[in-house]
Amino acid sequence: MKTTRTQTDSFGSLEIAADALWGVHTERSLHFFNIGTQRMPVEIIHAMAHIKAAAATVNAQLGLLDESKALAITAAAQRIAAAQLDDAFPLSVWQTGSGTQSHMNVNEVIATLAKQAGLTVHVNDDVNLGQSSNDVFPSAMHIAVLQLTHNKLLPALNALHESMLEKAVAFKDLAKVGRTHLQDAVPITLGQEFSGYAAQLALCQVSIHHALDGVCALAIGATAVGTGVNTHPEFGSRVASLLATQLRLPLRQSSNLFAALAGHEALVALLGSLRMLAIALNKIGNDIRLMGSGPRAGLGELLLPQNEAGSSIMPGKVNPTQVEALCMVCAQVMGHDVAIGIAASQGQLELNVYKPLIALDVLDSIRLLGDAMHSFNLHCLAGLEANLLQLAHNLERSLMLVTALSPHIGYDRAAQIAKLAQQEGTTLREAALQLGAVSAQQFDEWVDPRGML
Repeated sequence: MKTTRTQTDSFGSLEIAADALWGVHTERSLHFFNIGTQRMPVEIIHAMAHIKAAAATVNAQLGLLDESKALAITAAAQRIAAAQLDDAFPLSVWQTGSGTQSHMNVNEVIATLAKQAGLTVHVNDDVNLGQSSNDVFPSAMHIAVLQLTHNKLLPALNALHESMLEKAVAFKDLAKVGRTHLQDAVPITLGQEFSGYAAQLALCQVSIHHALDGVCALAIGATAVGTGVNTHPEFGSRVASLLATQLRLPLRQSSNLFAALAGHEALVALLGSLRMLAIALNKIGNDIRLMGSGPRAGLGELLLPQNEAGSSIMPGKVNPTQVEALCMVCAQVMGHDVAIGIAASQGQLELNVYKPLIALDVLDSIRLLGDAMHSFNLHCLAGLEANLLQLAHNLERSLMLVTALSPHIGYDRAAQIAKLAQQEGTTLREAALQLGAVSAQQFDEWVDPRGML
């Protein structure tokens, strides 16, 4: 049997593997864009397939496409959207800035599947009727981002937030040394610290939800430059409405299609919220890592779950690996934010031509943060315990309890007590009595850590 088939376009003929579902446009792209190992994210492919199915339905409703062709296109697109044919989309993400190669890859696979089902549809005239890469691809970017955010990121963030609230309650009565500038400060409870972490995550939740509203606006119907040339005036709004119903997302056609093609401010804003989340997670993770440092030469106030051996040379060593993984993800997301900022600024005239990079990095940020938060919550936070003895030991030795004396004997006198205790290695009580600053009864009455909370 012949292992290849011949297909022709305006540039000539090419031999394509007989069993390949794609066509000549995809085959050329495999040759001209053999760059790196990163393929176009499947979420973008699936989203474009959803758009193709909705577009075929709307075109049939508008009397622009034969019903049988619309059904064939829809059936093929649904198979792609259901992740049944991911191997048919081999193109590198590093291609034209409009995503045209991957868009045509989708069109060609749909046409091939329709032909296998017994109906010939034209890649451009039928599958791509009323559409352009310039409006389909950014619309797919938004849909893919919305789906992944709702399915992965927000559930993981919500669960982590709830866990932080639970820890805040569980630790509410555990007094400890507060720290500012990494130096001892006045007391705080471990629960109060964790309530702060929960509040940081809650602020991130609000920011992300706010940013998602802009992502719900789709460029579909803009076609090449935003004017909607070669499409029905109702096409874009109808497709957006149908997709909203089918995908259960609050999708709408963008109110200004020129901006929808030329800029990506909605995704920049979302990535800004993800960067904010990465910053908060990095701070939280590092705090937990510091409080869990030791077990004997660190702070040792938290007992982190011991999941695996930490060293190939030091027996019994256990490391804060979940925190390390989380913080590396945060660093990657912050890097993506920089790349997306540069890419989104490249919207010369009517079209931004860095769309695949933006899609890749936004989706990667969502996926990484979602996975990392889930892993951190499950394998670190859930089993996190307080080291009660170490908390009490550190609190008893803290010099900053002297702050409780300031209202009674003044700042300068209290500072003398703290300095003497530090110099001679004594307790605050001993130093205060040595200086004659207070009586034993007064010290015991005034210096109460719990009264300082």
